[in-house]
Amino acid sequence: MAQIELGNRSVDILELQKLSLVLKFSLDDFMSEDFSTSQDIENKEERKAKKVEERISEPMLQVNKFKNVLLYILERCAGKPNVGETVLYKLLYFSDFNYYELYEEHLTGAEYRKLPYGPVPQKLDIIIAQMIEKGQLQRVKTEYHGYPQTRYLPLEKADLTELRASEKDVIDRVIDQMSEWSAVAISNYSHKDMPWLASKDGEEINYELAFYRDAPFSVRNYGDEIEVQ
Repeated sequence: MAQIELGNRSVDILELQKLSLVLKFSLDDFMSEDFSTSQDIENKEERKAKKVEERISEPMLQVNKFKNVLLYILERCAGKPNVGETVLYKLLYFSDFNYYELYEEHLTGAEYRKLPYGPVPQKLDIIIAQMIEKGQLQRVKTEYHGYPQTRYLPLEKADLTELRASEKDVIDRVIDQMSEWSAVAISNYSHKDMPWLASKDGEEINYELAFYRDAPFSVRNYGDEIEVQ
């Protein structure tokens, strides 16, 4: 048996019959050319599907978490003259998608759509209107380099107890990298990110596309990971 397992000798038909009785499998099925390959493929597909199923979860907006992420970004960036709506939207997008790529969990659960100027979070207008009404935010209409700009000023501090250390770290990295960029620069950058590229105009951007990123967009070191078979 050991030599068979090592591939040093083949199995004759009599041995196969004995094995089929002991292991309780159909010899006819086993002799079929499709048996071993189809079983192997099915098992691999089942394992793959199970792994993806464990990771995939439909994004569900956590409104309170989203508000605190928004307030935290504005606390750090509202004083920067370049941070209007366009830059703010992209900082939110990269925070959400970078976190999902790293931890396979949603940060805010916000949905983003592919629009001409890059990814835009859905339901943001409703949330901002609520926050303005509650005195948490102030909307300011101004100009920047001769173009109209909408800015938001935080009127209260973010509740950092709502954010894990890992969540705050991802947001901080996004802010450190991109918060000085112009609206044009950050929009152009987002247009080269795989989740945006692989989505259709006007449609929701699937978070799973974050796992198909290349440098410089990918924030996860896949080389250090060992695939679980």
